[in-house]
Amino acid sequence: MSIDAPSHLDLPEHVRRFPFPFPHDRYMYSVNVEPGRNPSQTAAGRWGERILEVDGFYLQDLEARAAVLDRDPSRAAQMSHMRPGVWGALHLVLTELAATYPEWMAYERHGDRCRWTNRLQQLQTDFIVGADYSLPEGPLRFLSTQVQDDFALLNLREGALWLDAGVVTFAADWSMGFDVGLPFSEIHGPVPRAADLGVIDRAEQFLLNLQPGDPYRRTNWTMTVDRRMDTSTESYPEWAQDRSLVATDPALPDRLHLRVEVQHLIKVPTTGDLLFLVRTHLLSLRELAAVPAWGRRLAEVLRTLPEDLADYKGIARYRDAAARWLQEADAA
Repeated sequence: MSIDAPSHLDLPEHVRRFPFPFPHDRYMYSVNVEPGRNPSQTAAGRWGERILEVDGFYLQDLEARAAVLDRDPSRAAQMSHMRPGVWGALHLVLTELAATYPEWMAYERHGDRCRWTNRLQQLQTDFIVGADYSLPEGPLRFLSTQVQDDFALLNLREGALWLDAGVVTFAADWSMGFDVGLPFSEIHGPVPRAADLGVIDRAEQFLLNLQPGDPYRRTNWTMTVDRRMDTSTESYPEWAQDRSLVATDPALPDRLHLRVEVQHLIKVPTTGDLLFLVRTHLLSLRELAAVPAWGRRLAEVLRTLPEDLADYKGIARYRDAAARWLQEADAA
């Protein structure tokens, strides 16, 4: 065993299964899609063999989502023509959960009549496909109570993809309420360099050609102060100041987190809509430094990240302090 490889058994499960996103010391935007259900080995363990991941933060994350939705219902949005797509997404997700975690979850369907059991929530409920009244708050909100992932549904019309439904409570500096009803290309317009590199056009063409039963995934990343899941545009006043103050805070290695989104892309068989699942994982700098290969690589990524990308990701104020702490931790 290399001296850089800690014993996996010594690491907590959320570290062993963390989707560390950097294959190289320098980062640049790319389409970076790969087939779903594909196990990915890391310096700390493995992740990626499942579409949906239920972990030790399950109930905590769902409670946080419910609080956000109570405070701001605009995080859940559905255009009227998306009812069939939402029901199709619900069936797809419940089927996947039950197949992945049969010890906790079960999904039975006989025609349009269904029964869903979730032992983690001590929940059993019966509903009728297509009858919104048969589920508490309807199928869109019900789906958001069963998975830690945010989700969006993209509808194909006029030769393009449009964000027409979803529940997004853990957005990284964007707004579901603002973006709903916009085309894919316009939503990603503010990403620096992405349009010039052709990333957005290639990504949309790839998504348009996805086939049902053929899931794909990609990762995206930024950083977040504290284990704050909701860093949306709407909650900006609550977290923006932390980005300035954390650089000189002695608690920086515990407060600053690498934030990684695992984004799964699945075509809904019944409607052809595209289901976009976004699962957010957070790991503090101190936890990252426990895996020396990760700490060294993240320090290099932060140190070499172009200024416009650092500004876009909102990490410009503290990235030097973070890289310096990681380098010092590696040398200690």
